[in-house]
Amino acid sequence: SKLFVSERPLMFFMILAGLLALLSLGLAVPLVVTFWETGLVPRLPTAVLVTPGAAVRRFSQYNETSYADFVLQQAALANTARAALPSDARNLEFRLPSSPDSRFSFNAKANFDAGKNGYRGTANLVATGANVGDGALEILADILRPSLRPEDFEEEKGVILEEIAMYDDQPFWVLYEQALERYYGNHTLGHRVLGTKETVSALTPELMREYFNRRYSADNSVLAASGRIDFDHLVALAESLCGHWPKGEPGRDLGTIEFVPGELEVKLPEIQQRYLMFMAPSVGIGDELKYAGAQALRVLGDQEGSTFFWELIETGLAEEAAMHLDTRDGSGEAIATVVCGPENSEKVEAIVRREMVRIMEKINDDALLRSRAKIATAAMLASERPMGRMTRLGSRWTYGLPHTSLDEEIARIDAVGIEDVRAYLEAHPLDELLVIRGGG
Repeated sequence: SKLFVSERPLMFFMILAGLLALLSLGLAVPLVVTFWETGLVPRLPTAVLVTPGAAVRRFSQYNETSYADFVLQQAALANTARAALPSDARNLEFRLPSSPDSRFSFNAKANFDAGKNGYRGTANLVATGANVGDGALEILADILRPSLRPEDFEEEKGVILEEIAMYDDQPFWVLYEQALERYYGNHTLGHRVLGTKETVSALTPELMREYFNRRYSADNSVLAASGRIDFDHLVALAESLCGHWPKGEPGRDLGTIEFVPGELEVKLPEIQQRYLMFMAPSVGIGDELKYAGAQALRVLGDQEGSTFFWELIETGLAEEAAMHLDTRDGSGEAIATVVCGPENSEKVEAIVRREMVRIMEKINDDALLRSRAKIATAAMLASERPMGRMTRLGSRWTYGLPHTSLDEEIARIDAVGIEDVRAYLEAHPLDELLVIRGGG
């Protein structure tokens, strides 16, 4: 046989190929007949391709991430509240009686402890019918004047420290906090919302009580209500329950913000990917140009169909790339976030800078139409939830902004045109940036 292979290799391999072809046809005939008769193939495959998991992870963009890690990463990337996790404690809902003469009593202890990296549970008060919210308002008024018992205070400090540790594991959140500190400097907007391990650990009930009386005072609180209510009755009830609250005279000094472009490298231990964040000055929450700014940044950095999507995601240079507008009282930031491999970092950064400078070239009627639709849809969905409606009412009043209905808000979003975007970009160009890098 070896002599035949050596002397007549062509004939040998042709005969072998023919035999294998006949064999494969023989194996396929039953499958074809069954499929023709039933439309199904209820058999195991005659060939199985096995690829090691290490090879899949090496040659693809697949990321082996748990659901909890994915949720936390997406929240940090979009700078939004995260979705619920299995480790979160459950909520306890109290449905108050519908009769004004009824009395509510809860003589028990609820355990709202959460699992690792989870949020503690909360109690929700639900009331229906005219003036049946009296009981809910009475309970809320009592909650808003806490006794700050030392044992409760220490327990809450532990919860906050756990939450700080949880966010310290999220690369984008670490970059974001340090970016705000660098961006705003000594301004109060540079302070971390949760605080640091040092500041939280140093808190005492006395310090918190002094701060609470100064900031959570009658002249610095907003009561928002909507739906079928008797407004005069609500005001009278609020006066009877909260009229004794002290005045804190907190004041509101917006201060002066001086943006200084630059670069910042943040240590992210054990992070293999490169995380990039780009910040530029933008408008405050009360500026009408925010509508144009939000649409311009969505055209540039929406998660699908945007400039960043086609230049970075679709080309395989980056795993994630997005841009959004953060508005505050009197100031704001345009923020772009990118995740990529260390080998692509310099190229990705160059593309981001280039596209930011020439953003106006990508703005057209079709692009604005798509961005308007997404922003308007998000506004409508938020207003469908009670929390969305109440947050909208309370926040606008807190910032000293006049009330606008959802229809008026949608109309302002729809009215944005190319010239509005041009006016926004002329007032807030994206050529001077604060760049924060970490990982890799």
